[in-house]
Amino acid sequence: MDFISSLKSKNELLFIFGLINFILAGLFIILSQVTSIEVSGTNAWFKPIKFALSIGAYSWTIAWFMSYLQQDKGIQIMSWIITFMLGFEILYIGLQAGRGQLSHYNVSTPFYAGLYMSMAFAATVVSFITLILAIRFFQAPLPELPNYYVWSIRIGLLLFFVFSLEGFVMGANLSHTIGATSGGTVIPFLNWSREYGDPRVAHFVGMHALQVLPIVAFYVLKDTRLTVGLAFLYTLLAVYVLIQALYGQPLLKS
Repeated sequence: MDFISSLKSKNELLFIFGLINFILAGLFIILSQVTSIEVSGTNAWFKPIKFALSIGAYSWTIAWFMSYLQQDKGIQIMSWIITFMLGFEILYIGLQAGRGQLSHYNVSTPFYAGLYMSMAFAATVVSFITLILAIRFFQAPLPELPNYYVWSIRIGLLLFFVFSLEGFVMGANLSHTIGATSGGTVIPFLNWSREYGDPRVAHFVGMHALQVLPIVAFYVLKDTRLTVGLAFLYTLLAVYVLIQALYGQPLLKS
């Protein structure tokens, strides 16, 4: 409760937005159990569940990090942009799931193609906001924070930016998989292909450096060199699974 109270005081807008997404995730989980709607052969609600959880985690993480920076008008503007852009994404993904239709890669009509492009635009805007925050963390004097923690935030933000843009790899291919038009056999719930290359693995690993690196650095490593070393190994892992996908190889073979 102390964490919740503290987070709310740091950035109430992103706190509420993140909370809404966690509540939506719970709703989507229930719908996945009580409905039989499918999209491309899998439960239609799995994608909204994953996106709601990811957006909720991103919103709360960014709210926490923003509190370390000077609270100027730029922080407020970025918070509102994140809320609007990601709010549009989760709304559209949820609505399409309820209708049993694709949200991503749906270019079946000019209308759906326009909405798909709008989602790509929204995600790109949020990615560049994350880059701006990374730059501000490199510029801002943060003497009250441990150096290893600051570096974990800086690198986490940069890795999020780089691997969020990996979405363009999938967008250009109009598919989650490389080597085939569909994923075939998949890992349950995650839906990562077990037959073909799947860039979503690297997308997931790289973007969640935003949470993994600061948590491990702050609670476990407590050392700048160890933190940078972990970040290097983590980056190698993300790059490796990306190369694996680009060569058409699955993370786990069926």
